[in-house]
Amino acid sequence: MTVTLPPTDATTTLAMQELYRYLHAHPELSMQETETSAFLTRRLDELGLETFACGGTGVVGVLRNGVGPVVAYRADTDGLPIEEETGLDFASVARGTLANGTDVPAMHGCGHDTHMTVALTAAEHLATTRSARAGTVVFIFQPGEETGAGAIAMLTDGLWDRAPRPEIVYGQHVWPGLAGTIDISSGVAMAMADSWKVTVHGRQAHGSQPDQSIDPIVLGAHMVVRLQTVVSREVHPMQAAVLTVGTFHGGLKENIIPATAEFTLNVRTFDSDVRTRVLDSARRIIGAEAQASGAPEPTIEVLSTFPRCYNDPASTAQLITELRGTLGANAVLDVPPVMGSEDFGLLAEAIGVPSVYWMFGGYSRDTLDASDTVAGNHSPHFAPDSEPALAAGLTAALTAILSRVGAPASSLGGTA
Repeated sequence: MTVTLPPTDATTTLAMQELYRYLHAHPELSMQETETSAFLTRRLDELGLETFACGGTGVVGVLRNGVGPVVAYRADTDGLPIEEETGLDFASVARGTLANGTDVPAMHGCGHDTHMTVALTAAEHLATTRSARAGTVVFIFQPGEETGAGAIAMLTDGLWDRAPRPEIVYGQHVWPGLAGTIDISSGVAMAMADSWKVTVHGRQAHGSQPDQSIDPIVLGAHMVVRLQTVVSREVHPMQAAVLTVGTFHGGLKENIIPATAEFTLNVRTFDSDVRTRVLDSARRIIGAEAQASGAPEPTIEVLSTFPRCYNDPASTAQLITELRGTLGANAVLDVPPVMGSEDFGLLAEAIGVPSVYWMFGGYSRDTLDASDTVAGNHSPHFAPDSEPALAAGLTAALTAILSRVGAPASSLGGTA
């Protein structure tokens, strides 16, 4: 069907801006989104949706409107441990606490404030235009996307036992592209990701007596260097994989060889067999380097695991046609997958229905033309041009939802 959207009027634009500014200024870290959850619930209740808490700080809003299809739309809600440097007059000064007890600044440095704003505005539009459609929309405000904990928490808490089961799940993400454009992949859209913390065990000694030690810093350094050969020498050149060591910590003083050192690594792959090979090779290298140094077996702690994000090809092709109808023929690009990761795919996979996930641009043409580079997601400078980004995000969200529930109830044999 062809989706026809009403123009975004000045009142809607102003309301979105106010909502966005509030959410941007009040980020909360993953699985700690207590105030955000309460705010979302109040807004959804005011719109007349059925709401319930799910997965700790997750919120679900169900908008029923007669007999018709059931569609789910997901927006993530958590911020990041980043000190904001945007200079915005509504910049975040919020702080949060990491799992290890460390007090840190908090920022919506990935754009989840944008996602919540779009989802709430879409819910408001649908709640006030019931006569134009029929069916049920399940709005999922998911916590903990940044840590990969949120989707599984909601599923474990009985998301699909408590909410109507949809025929498809949609979601989108702002990124540093041109506002008004969409990037979407058919099939594999985003990579699987696995993160580990590796603790290297040695033997402490005075810096003047290295012969009395097993130096975990030297040992760890060998592991880090050798791990770089996994992708370059063990993965087929036509297959994709990334292995990154992101942190390395060891010792407290320059003349003490410490007892332990630790580093974290992150692996990203598109293919399950490649993932298995890379992770197995990493374990082999870590263990073998310890054995070569006469050290105890290292401790490997799994920090997070993100699933592959897969866009159902038929549903993606249908949505591309609809999005080109509302945003323009040249505004929607079918692109290769990206190495970023998401836990979004679990929501549909858990009940065996298709899902489609896409990226929408966050910067105006003027902003992009004014600089060779613009801040990307997870940057302390990330500040999308909210007015055009929100308008395009809202258009995309409503296009997807209304492509399924846009038919009036009378045409489906039901009542509104």
